[in-house]
Amino acid sequence: MDRSIQFKNHPFRFLLYLEWVLLVVAIFTAIMPFSAHRYSQQFPELTICSLIIFGLMGLYLPTGHKITKIFYTAIEIFLILIIVFFSGRTARLFPFPYLIFVTRSCFIFQLPGRLISAIISFILFLLTFRRRLERMVVSPIEQERLWFFILSFVLVFGLILVFILLLMNAVLSERQSREKLAVANEKLRQYALQIENQATLEERNRIAREIHDSLGHSLTALNLQLETALKLWQSNPEKAKTFLVTAKELGSSALQDVRQSVSTMRSHPLQEKSLEKAILELIENFQRSTSITPICHIQLPYSVPVEIATPIYRIIQESLTNIYKYAKATEVKLELIGIDKSLQLKIQDNGVGFDLTQNTTGFGLKSMRDRTSALGGHFHIQSAPSRGCTITVTVMNYE
Repeated sequence: MDRSIQFKNHPFRFLLYLEWVLLVVAIFTAIMPFSAHRYSQQFPELTICSLIIFGLMGLYLPTGHKITKIFYTAIEIFLILIIVFFSGRTARLFPFPYLIFVTRSCFIFQLPGRLISAIISFILFLLTFRRRLERMVVSPIEQERLWFFILSFVLVFGLILVFILLLMNAVLSERQSREKLAVANEKLRQYALQIENQATLEERNRIAREIHDSLGHSLTALNLQLETALKLWQSNPEKAKTFLVTAKELGSSALQDVRQSVSTMRSHPLQEKSLEKAILELIENFQRSTSITPICHIQLPYSVPVEIATPIYRIIQESLTNIYKYAKATEVKLELIGIDKSLQLKIQDNGVGFDLTQNTTGFGLKSMRDRTSALGGHFHIQSAPSRGCTITVTVMNYE
């Protein structure tokens, strides 16, 4: 704890209330008259003021500079000595200030300081207990019983100090663990927000790229076809009709691109579905909308966690989109095999292919690489002009 402990930020206020209850009992004991001479008050006002000051000191516990801690502890010891040596009947309650002193030291100091405070408290306890015994006059017959009582009382007080130390160490350690856990959770929440924002930004960039590369190109060509058709409508209607037919085909292609992009933008493709079922549905939709023949082989003997399944699904989806747009393929082979918490995905087409030295920085390929890297896997692409393309993704030893 870096800042001082005050009433408004006291981690365990019930301990502060317990201190006040014990000190109020001691004050009432000091105020009440008592007939026994050996318990007569010498300076009751001084004792009461010391108890009040000692209680109010619990409202502020220094946790910063070492000198401030030592000075604060010295004042506490001084007040305890006043309470013990200048009180009468209150002396019967003298263990209370020592226990409060040790409890407060657990908030102020680390373990070495707590042990020193407990030792000081025990030494002062022995001194004040000895002072009490000096006032007592007992017969030789009762001395043996008195020594047994003294040893028992000292042992009990020592055990109480040890118990307080162990209890406070356990409570404070648990509190610090909870604070660290809360900080870690907050950091994880912030990281999750950053990742979500980054994913949102990447998705926006991808959509912008999709619109620019596919829909924008189709609409530009469509506009040119329509402009040409308008120019030829009066002079050459037959040729203008040819341009209109081409424009219609371009419009259909643009509409297909929009549908494909909307399908890709689904936020939860695996909702209430297994990875195998989702892939089969994706392949079926792909075949129906593109007329490309898919050959699919999936072998998953176990359920794939959603944090692994979703990126794999997106990689397959992106691969099929690229094949549809650029490969001019008639056949695509998809193979997904899971063995011993490892996955191997292979997507191969018989399209036109491309030169790896010139075209490996496209958004689709970058997205697939990033998703594979986030899984700790390996991404490999093999292609050449007129030889199709093969994408291999391997994810090893996931949990």
